[in-house]
Amino acid sequence: MRNYTLLNEFILLGIPHTQGLETLLFVVFLFIYFFTLLGNSLIFTAIVSSSTLHTPMYFFLGLLSIFDMLFPSVTCPKMLLYLSGQSSSISYKGCAAQLFFYHLLGSTEGCLYSVMAFDRYVAICHPLRYMLIMKPGVCVSLVTIACSVGFLHATILTSFTFHLVYCASNQVDYFFCDLPAVLPLACSDSRLAQKVGSINVGFLALILLFSVCVSYAHIGIAILRIRSAEGRQKAFSTCSAHLTAILCAYGPVIIIYLQRTPNPLLGAVVQILNNIVSPMLNSLIYSLRNKEVKRSLKRVFQNVFICAQKQIWT
Repeated sequence: MRNYTLLNEFILLGIPHTQGLETLLFVVFLFIYFFTLLGNSLIFTAIVSSSTLHTPMYFFLGLLSIFDMLFPSVTCPKMLLYLSGQSSSISYKGCAAQLFFYHLLGSTEGCLYSVMAFDRYVAICHPLRYMLIMKPGVCVSLVTIACSVGFLHATILTSFTFHLVYCASNQVDYFFCDLPAVLPLACSDSRLAQKVGSINVGFLALILLFSVCVSYAHIGIAILRIRSAEGRQKAFSTCSAHLTAILCAYGPVIIIYLQRTPNPLLGAVVQILNNIVSPMLNSLIYSLRNKEVKRSLKRVFQNVFICAQKQIWT
């Protein structure tokens, strides 16, 4: 029987092949993270403050804004900390928590994209029955299912990863604790965990992508049946922002977890696009391509400006 000295912390080595670029990366990621939080908080405020946006579509969009603030917050603060020259160590439990919440929020957001695609399908293909089908109870149930799937997915991955023994090197050659970076450090056999991780992530991503494709196939057929060009344009505009956001979210996930020979630098770049850049782009996509959100944001800025003027003159 072998004696193991168990690890109680890991060292995050950061983004591969970027030594000497820490200051530049710190400024870039701080800028992106700040505008991610700002943009999504503005969208959430616009939806909450406007009664005309209290519909199922904007209920889901408001939730997406919350997830787009939480998702990068799992990895970005710690990354900014060590890029600024602070400690790059993370405790064993902190590493497990980071992996769990990364996959919980990421997979739940993926499920939310499928729910939003179904919502658009009902709105375009069954407009007269839309409010009857998408009742508040149904919306809450769909979100509950999405969160449950995310929780189950994250629990499986975290359990299989951290039931292994880690006793040798504690240097994680990545900018956060994720499966491909942590599993090679295990002293015990990690093949089962690697296989479960790949199957779980790949299967969930493909199922969710398939559900989105089915919804949009029906939507596309319905749009082609609309006779007026104005009607087709209106129907397409309600879906284009969502489709763009889905492409930004699903593309990186499939590239990372389904590549046969992992490339650390490519994986890091794609992961950054998925975890940090995509949430910022979502706020831009939905605010620039959605007239209702733009009108509500304009009212929010006007109210802030009026309040600021009152504070100055009082």
